[in-house]
Amino acid sequence: MTEPRTLEVDLGARSYPIIIGGGLLGGAFDLSSHLVGSDCLVVSNETVAPLYLKSLKKNLPDRAVHSINLKDGESFKTMASVESIIDCLVSAHTNRDTTVIALGGGVVGDIAGFAAACYMRGVAFIQVPTTLLAQVDSSVGGKTGVNHPDGKNLIGAFHQPRLVLIDTDTLVTLPDRELRAGLAEVIKHGVISDAEFFEWLEVNIDALLARDADALAHAIHRSCEIKAAVVSADEQEKGNRALLNFGHTFAHAIENCLGYGEWLHGEAVAAGMVMATDLSDIEQPAGERIRDLIAAAGLPVLPPAMDAKKLRAAMEMDKKVRAKRLRFVLLKSIGEAYIGTDYSESLLNKVFQNAGL
Repeated sequence: MTEPRTLEVDLGARSYPIIIGGGLLGGAFDLSSHLVGSDCLVVSNETVAPLYLKSLKKNLPDRAVHSINLKDGESFKTMASVESIIDCLVSAHTNRDTTVIALGGGVVGDIAGFAAACYMRGVAFIQVPTTLLAQVDSSVGGKTGVNHPDGKNLIGAFHQPRLVLIDTDTLVTLPDRELRAGLAEVIKHGVISDAEFFEWLEVNIDALLARDADALAHAIHRSCEIKAAVVSADEQEKGNRALLNFGHTFAHAIENCLGYGEWLHGEAVAAGMVMATDLSDIEQPAGERIRDLIAAAGLPVLPPAMDAKKLRAAMEMDKKVRAKRLRFVLLKSIGEAYIGTDYSESLLNKVFQNAGL
């Protein structure tokens, strides 16, 4: 077994490690030492808990371990789910030295993190992501929250974890569709920040789809490096952290218009990245490379059929909107992104048309 890799999210007194490796659940990592007190609540879902909850508990000897399993899927990313977690914390008589552990994908992590932020005005929180998308993106950075019927992630808080524990062995049980969805966020990191990594992805996309362990470990490590650096410099998205939302203005609107859960988040991000590239002033060969890599990953390059006016209205609820003006993450080139409002409605309409809307 190779030695786990460790990264640091540098936030001063609230800094925390990201541990990446195989076999970390079930004893290869001392998770218990990262708990604040003597008890914890493991939040998982009906799909993941039967696979990994038992192994996780082996990492928590001599601890009082409570657990709750949520329904699986984006449609359950609601205040009702948060309330069920808080009800569990109350019924277990936990106090401010308890630790909430999220065991699952991005939905579980977002809900559990928000519940931890709310309970007793904030208790400790650990991320144990089991999907590729959560491992390379949502588990890092402290964004927590739930959806509102009128917009994705409109209810939430910044609440940093004490630890992100990434056991790459959990990807063995990940469905192919969810693996591809996670690759969307991996591709995003290369597009916005690292042209060399993007080129590596072009060469290694087949290995990633085949679940080559070394290729996946490198993709996860580099993605976490990129995100950790951005979060360390701009924790609460007041500046360049918004660059991590490349394609997401379109993607969140797509998810909202379809109904949460119809498309996976990564699938919507994939189509959204193509639309954001189309909106950017970028040389066509670069745009074609982005589209080709997304397609090679088995991800959609077009949004589903929907009303363009409805999609445009949903985009108005994007959290980057300022003074009623949409702000997009746009590209100068592969590896260089910026936040801009210098688009025209006619160009935006052309992007919709090119997407078949």
